[in-house]
Amino acid sequence: MDNEIKKYLFDIQESINSIERYLGDIKDFNLYKANKMLRRAVEREFEIIWGTIIRHLPVLKKEIEILLKSKLSPR
Repeated sequence: MDNEIKKYLFDIQESINSIERYLGDIKDFNLYKANKMLRRAVEREFEIIWGTIIRHLPVLKKEIEILLKSKLSPR
């Protein structure tokens, strides 16, 4: 896998972990909605994820398809 793609995947993983830490046990949308600081923190992490989804996920998808086809095809 390309190092740049690994970097983006690592960034996504870090953002997900941060969001999980920010939310803690909050599983109620109304509590989330009422906490402006929490919402802003989560939204900021999501911006990193969104950029990766738009720019790099299509490339990653194609690369995975190619890898899976090459692994599954008889030699």
